[in-house]
Amino acid sequence: MEFPPCPPSLKSIQHFLKLAQEHDTRDVVIAYWARLYALQVGLKASTQTGEETKLLLGLMDWLEQMKKQHTDNEALTNEVAAQAHIENYALKLFLYADKQDREENFGKNVVKAFYSSGVLYDILQTFGELSEEALHNRKYAKWKAAYIHNCLKNGETPIPGPLPDDDDEAELEGENTNASATDTSPEDVAGAAAPAPDTQPPAPSSPTTSSVVPPTVEEVLNNPNKLPSPPVDEEKPGGFEPYVPTGQPHPATAATIYQPIVPVAGVHITPDQMITAQKYCKYAGSALNYDDVKTAIENLQKALKLLSTGSE
Repeated sequence: MEFPPCPPSLKSIQHFLKLAQEHDTRDVVIAYWARLYALQVGLKASTQTGEETKLLLGLMDWLEQMKKQHTDNEALTNEVAAQAHIENYALKLFLYADKQDREENFGKNVVKAFYSSGVLYDILQTFGELSEEALHNRKYAKWKAAYIHNCLKNGETPIPGPLPDDDDEAELEGENTNASATDTSPEDVAGAAAPAPDTQPPAPSSPTTSSVVPPTVEEVLNNPNKLPSPPVDEEKPGGFEPYVPTGQPHPATAATIYQPIVPVAGVHITPDQMITAQKYCKYAGSALNYDDVKTAIENLQKALKLLSTGSE
């Protein structure tokens, strides 16, 4: 489907529309929720001009068509399944970019992965407030995309990973502001073709150690074993090969995952608690799709505890 052009007054939704377009043939779930979020943001920002109305109506029509065509796709019809799908997808991109960054494999593909991950965390706001971890990852991903982009643009070598001191919020905001003021932005880079993950990106001519001191933010992904690894046969987002952590928990640590639960006699489960328990079960199933047994166990235990005791 051809959509009307996005008017300048709705510039705030362009990156969601671009992400959706990139996933139309790759992952209809991402495309659907990206356009739905763009519609929600666009309706709030709209000044009701003819151009805006034409685009927003086009998005509404497309969303209705997708719902009818994919009635059997739970990630389009069920918000819990959709949230789990998008969270896993965002983490795969984030984990790939974080590994490449820490190994000093800088390039447009890393900028694109960080930037797209940040946009996906924005889209997750469709389902309510972001968790502390999601807020953490979103801020770090957007900062890294802007920082690496600016370094490459200026012919400088980025500093890999986070810095030791991680509480300089002012500098973080300053870095993102500077990125938006440049001729090109991480979004422009994100839309460009990225080199293959196993190909080293061309280094800038006469690179120097970065004089752009990156703002300090919280260190993320200290324990990659907590994150889901992608299934072998699934098409990887953006054509990337996300990093799959090989380390396994120590047996003594794994043994502590299971915590016996003592049922409470006569417990009454409310409808809201039932929905919450179903959510935990959905998360567990999604984790198993990515061979993440530890997360599956943790979520099943949360569901079991809630149903057995009436409290989380």
